[in-house]
Amino acid sequence: MDANNRVTILVDNDSWILPYALELEKALRQAGIEADLVRSPEGIHEGWVCFLIGCVHIVKDQYLRRNKHNLVVHESDLPKGRGFAPMAWQILEGANTIPVCLLEASPGEPDAGNIWLKDHITLTGDEMLPAWRQLQGEKTLELCLRFIDEYSSLNPLQQVGEPTWYRRRTPADSELDPEKSLRDQFNLLRIVDNDRYPAFFRVGEKKIIVKLSDSSS
Repeated sequence: MDANNRVTILVDNDSWILPYALELEKALRQAGIEADLVRSPEGIHEGWVCFLIGCVHIVKDQYLRRNKHNLVVHESDLPKGRGFAPMAWQILEGANTIPVCLLEASPGEPDAGNIWLKDHITLTGDEMLPAWRQLQGEKTLELCLRFIDEYSSLNPLQQVGEPTWYRRRTPADSELDPEKSLRDQFNLLRIVDNDRYPAFFRVGEKKIIVKLSDSSS
């Protein structure tokens, strides 16, 4: 690893992952690497690596060309589970082991790039959104730093197999069925967001919002 190479971290929205991006910037600087967190593609510096963390917009080729590597973290066993909110979808499906990939950004097709590192997040099955997001953020930070430390010994691997896709989740996906028990819908309650997409159910013409709190947090 050449510590003099420049690293950019892009977070293009007001994401929950910003504190972890700031921690990554701090850790890289403490390691003697010139690192900057930027909030738009126009701010990407020319250099060695650009980590695209929690980005919601497609980054144009003209900005990707500024770095040798453009890396994203995706929480699925690629090529299965490409697309949106893969960790949330898998929690909803009942998974407790969530694969996590650090891969090269692919401008032609989302989540289709070569995989540099692969790991997983282990859940107990009762984590609510703040808790599992913390695990997700910590794993993101870990994989990015591992790439920096282990770069000289890494060999990226092409994805093999037929891809599957997760669609973008919408607020409508947080609707509860009042005819079902809360136990039956617990995994849905684990992935709702009290502010952006709260749980709700309907009684007649009324929409009832359900706000959640976890006493163990």
